[in-house]
Amino acid sequence: MLLMEMVGRRKNLNATIEKSSQIYFPTWVSEQLSDGKDIEIEDATEEEKKTIKKMIMVALWCIQLKPSERPSMSKVVEMLEGETEGIQMPPKPFLYP
Repeated sequence: MLLMEMVGRRKNLNATIEKSSQIYFPTWVSEQLSDGKDIEIEDATEEEKKTIKKMIMVALWCIQLKPSERPSMSKVVEMLEGETEGIQMPPKPFLYP
């Protein structure tokens, strides 16, 4: 969840957000990635955008409800050190409707 907060520059749960679809950040960001949309972060370079996407995908893997679906810490390090293209899209976050 810390990766999500760092990347999104916000808390994961924000009931005061304008759009209700963005209340739970992991659900919203998962939908954005599934739809092939970029996560817009102001003043981010192309390299930073790739790093942001990688951090989000790793974070989504780490918050899976079933422990068997979460990666080991060595796998997390491997994903963070590797290329974004090598990371599969994780299942929807557990609070997904």
